[in-house]
Amino acid sequence: MENLSIIVSFELTLDLFSIPPGAKYPIFLFGIFIYMFGAFCNLTLLLLIILTQSLHKPIYIILFSLPLNDFVGITSMLPKVLSDIVTETNNTYYPLCVLQGFLLHMYGGGVLFILAAMAFDRYIAICIPLRYNALMTPKFVMGIVAFVWGLDLFFIGLLFSLQGRNYRCRSNIVNVFCDNPSLVKLACGNTIVNNIFGLFTTAMMQIISVSIQVFSYVKILITCLITSRSDAKSKAINTCVAQLVIFIMYEVVGSFTILSHRFSNVNANLQKIMGMLIFLVPPLLNPIVYGLNSQELRNNLLKIIRRKISKM
Repeated sequence: MENLSIIVSFELTLDLFSIPPGAKYPIFLFGIFIYMFGAFCNLTLLLLIILTQSLHKPIYIILFSLPLNDFVGITSMLPKVLSDIVTETNNTYYPLCVLQGFLLHMYGGGVLFILAAMAFDRYIAICIPLRYNALMTPKFVMGIVAFVWGLDLFFIGLLFSLQGRNYRCRSNIVNVFCDNPSLVKLACGNTIVNNIFGLFTTAMMQIISVSIQVFSYVKILITCLITSRSDAKSKAINTCVAQLVIFIMYEVVGSFTILSHRFSNVNANLQKIMGMLIFLVPPLLNPIVYGLNSQELRNNLLKIIRRKISKM
């Protein structure tokens, strides 16, 4: 009867941080600052692209998905964690837990596919410049954006559709937020299909994204080496370096997160923080890295700021 009550119950408990007395409010305020900063940077980049006519180009239309995805990622995770810290509650409900996990996994897959689309755009622009406008038409670019989100939704939708295979006989989420592995651990049946498909999904998304990016950047490198124009080389490197930095940063943080859960001697609080990094570091740094590296974005942002100051 006890197991049956757990199966039909929608209420779950999260594994919270062990915070010393008096530290929760400073941690909460620091977390709010991080969230507000990340949200401000990503929303600023979104509005800049929307409101600036000169940025309505293929690369920026594709780039628009990146801050949007980052905003969804940090918003899906951090406010709930901070709320639990300050209220000292660790309850959630199964549908909300599934929704949070779904959005967080959509964010993770979105980063991979968006960066692959941006790398493909740079390949066309640098390696086939004379055909760029003919190939990267508004209809084709919107098709790329739709394909990126559609492919992400396909993989993550299939992954989370397997949640209904088994009955739940546990109610403890072994994390400070909900994700697919923690949801799978609630099941009392055989979860080997869920685990195998989870690994398969992760591998396929990585293979698709990395293959497109490696192909694009190898072609770009070859083009840079054979061209005699130094200005063309410089422009090619500048347009690609931000995307490479963002991709490498995402992969490093992701690997660091995965490795932290493979060692039992890692402090529990540190392990939880490591798990949060992948949803914090890219949304905080992506708009800064890309914004600082793109002269066109910088110039348009400064132009808007000067215009606002002159009206004051």
